[in-house]
Amino acid sequence: MALTSYHFRAVASDGKVRTGAVPAEDEKRVAQELRKQGLVPLYIGLAPQTRAKEISLPKFNFGKRRDVLFFTQEISTLLNAGVPLDRALLITAELSERAEFKTVVNEVLRTLKGGKSFADSLGTRPDYFPEIYVNMVRAGEASGSLQSIFERLSEYEKTRDELRGYVTSSMVYPALLTLVGFGSIFVLLYYVVPKFATAFAASSAKVPPMTQFMIDLSAAVQAYGPWVLLGLLLAAVGFRYYIRSPEGKNWWDGFRLRLPLLGDALRKAQTAQLARAMGTLIANGVPLVQSLNISRGIMTNVRMADSLELVAQGVKRGEGIAGPLGRTGMFPPLTAHLLSIGEETGRLDAMFLRAAEIYDADTRAAIKRFTALFEPLIILTMGVAVGALILSMLLAITGLNEMAL
Repeated sequence: MALTSYHFRAVASDGKVRTGAVPAEDEKRVAQELRKQGLVPLYIGLAPQTRAKEISLPKFNFGKRRDVLFFTQEISTLLNAGVPLDRALLITAELSERAEFKTVVNEVLRTLKGGKSFADSLGTRPDYFPEIYVNMVRAGEASGSLQSIFERLSEYEKTRDELRGYVTSSMVYPALLTLVGFGSIFVLLYYVVPKFATAFAASSAKVPPMTQFMIDLSAAVQAYGPWVLLGLLLAAVGFRYYIRSPEGKNWWDGFRLRLPLLGDALRKAQTAQLARAMGTLIANGVPLVQSLNISRGIMTNVRMADSLELVAQGVKRGEGIAGPLGRTGMFPPLTAHLLSIGEETGRLDAMFLRAAEIYDADTRAAIKRFTALFEPLIILTMGVAVGALILSMLLAITGLNEMAL
């Protein structure tokens, strides 16, 4: 029987990743041969594993959230390849490119070897592993399904990171456009218009009303502009401190939900985050009330998070979750209808995950609608402002030329 050359990627006992090719009858024989050599196969195929396929073992070098995503996907891959947990942690620490996160993984490994459970070991670093993460790992340890838990966690972290990245990248251009627009107007008023004011002051030409308005506005910017900027900076710092206080954050989160377009996008993004967390937790055996309490802790909008307390009370009274959630008025109406179907069919976890998919897509659509309206609006506003400045200068130049003639 002709042998086929199979490419492989495997982990050696020292934690190093090995690659190569082995002639064999099928992939199963390749795996057996690799295990005889003390290697744990990560990939076996007819073609070398390309970089596009190495997404399952990413290497991020910035941000705690990206570190957690890397850790989750790495552990998921290694556990599914049959690598023991302590060795998987050792390999993950070695593959991590950030020295800070390498230290974190080593701390978790030392705690695990000290006799604590994996969940408790992760819980010693809440700055990296939040409560939802630790509780899901604890549920996986209790049920003996740690591999599937990390598969779910990997998908959860990846989807959440993609949505966060989409929202952030979508808002960068409008913010940059606004900053450049206001900066251009400030430069024109502070540096350019005063030169024309000086020229008019030295002549007896009649100043057009529009030009006079720009000159007066420029004089005000020169006289008070730095103080106004300082005042705005201090106001921004004070506002930031205020919205970090319990009262301030409660007001700010409620105000954001009432904003046109953006409020709708925020509500749907928070609903998607809640639904994904609830679906993942319930699917892994975490009790419903406990899942609500955990999910409440990961939501960033306190108004929506606080409403989950009323939902938890309704669940404790035996009312289910769909009815109490709908009565809060904080979540899109479709959410309660989907959960009602989930309660009737006994597939509450699947309905939560379905709701997460729906509101992920709706969030992207809402953000796209906002940027589609905001970008032309800010361009039009800045165009009118800059155009008015240029027109006032042209009128001034025309007046000076007429005097010269």
